Amino acid sequence: MQPSTPPPNHETTPGPDLNEIEQLIDRTSDAVDAAVSDQPPRQAPLRPYQLNNLSRSTDTTTGQPIDLLGDVELDMRIELGRTQMTLQDVLHLRGGSVVALDALTGDPVNVYVNGRIVARGEILVMNDNFCVRVTELVGS
Repeated sequence: MQPSTPPPNHETTPGPDLNEIEQLIDRTSDAVDAAVSDQPPRQAPLRPYQLNNLSRSTDTTTGQPIDLLGDVELDMRIELGRTQMTLQDVLHLRGGSVVALDALTGDPVNVYVNGRIVARGEILVMNDNFCVRVTELVGS
């Protein structure tokens, strides 16, 4: 015959605090409500990035290294717009063909240097040549 063990005394057995359990349930409920909410998460209002005008340095030692790169040639492209065409349409292109782009007249054009967008601008005609007036520098 085995000795009987007395039933546990719940009054003396340490257990979780009822307040802690209620706080945990409240936090869990709040987290679940936030996760399934239809509202997008709050974000700080977005502001456009402001570029400051740059001035030349009066220190002659800092200007010299960049002067060494002054002769480096860079690939610069101006993108008027884009379109998608089938191979058959491309094969049918002839002199005088018109290709419609996704940009409208007056839309800003993108200025790319070495494949990276650096600015946006507007198309001008000066002395019978197309030109681009830079209206916005694009930060990285």
